[in-house]
Amino acid sequence: MGPVGKIRVFLEMIKFSHTVFALPFAFTGAVLAARGLPTPAQAFWILMAMVGARTAAMGMNRLIDAEIDARNPRTAGRAIPAGLIGRGTVLLFIVLSVALMLFAASMLNPLCLYLSPVALFFLVLYSYCKRFTALAHVVLGICLAAAPLGAWIAIRGAVELPAVFLGLAVLFWVAGFDILYALQDLEFDQASGLHSIPSRLGVNGSLWTARLFHVAMVALLAGLAASAGLGPWFLAGFAVCCAMLLYEHWLLRAGDLSKLDAAFFTMNGYISITLFVATLVDVLARRGGV
Repeated sequence: MGPVGKIRVFLEMIKFSHTVFALPFAFTGAVLAARGLPTPAQAFWILMAMVGARTAAMGMNRLIDAEIDARNPRTAGRAIPAGLIGRGTVLLFIVLSVALMLFAASMLNPLCLYLSPVALFFLVLYSYCKRFTALAHVVLGICLAAAPLGAWIAIRGAVELPAVFLGLAVLFWVAGFDILYALQDLEFDQASGLHSIPSRLGVNGSLWTARLFHVAMVALLAGLAASAGLGPWFLAGFAVCCAMLLYEHWLLRAGDLSKLDAAFFTMNGYISITLFVATLVDVLARRGGV
């Protein structure tokens, strides 16, 4: 397989298209911090930092979990267990992605660069969590919460209350939908001695935990609206996001996982994009730009 083929396999392996979950929240943080549009340079380097961080994280996860993936019928066809890409190649992509993340952080401001090792620590930690704690979902939430927090820091050079509300909202949002996603592996995790909320609490307990986490997300977004002085455009988008969360949980009522793809991929992608657009329009409207 040539270099282009390996890149294509790698991008499919790390589900590069799923960047849609975190990237809109990063730019939501940037828009709020800038009280408008960030400069083109800021937007570019935030994008590069996000691409580098997420690519490195997913590459590490696939590399570290390769043996587990090979035993799980759902994941045995992934690139490393299936022999489509070598471990050395994946490691090279990880190193390049980390380098991109660190360089992009250095181009934003010194605090972003200084905090990069903290982000990398949690990215590595997540891949090992299932071996010793059911809180892996929360650690994943911390990883993605770094997107809006990092973008805020990139613009302001400091952490402020609205960024904390937004970061925590992302944490609970991600942890909630990751619990739902992990329901697919409930039986495998239990048989393999792996830790997760589903393997510990079962289907019903997991559904209720995810619901509580998403209620916390809604409360934190309300705190964001209040602390950032957001107006009707944001509140309209917020209401739409709440409706989509309700629909997501309605799709999975009574543990019916047949519509998990719609609940996990479609709804959560729409939620992140809707909240970003609503925030952008609201901020620009208050500045007289819309």
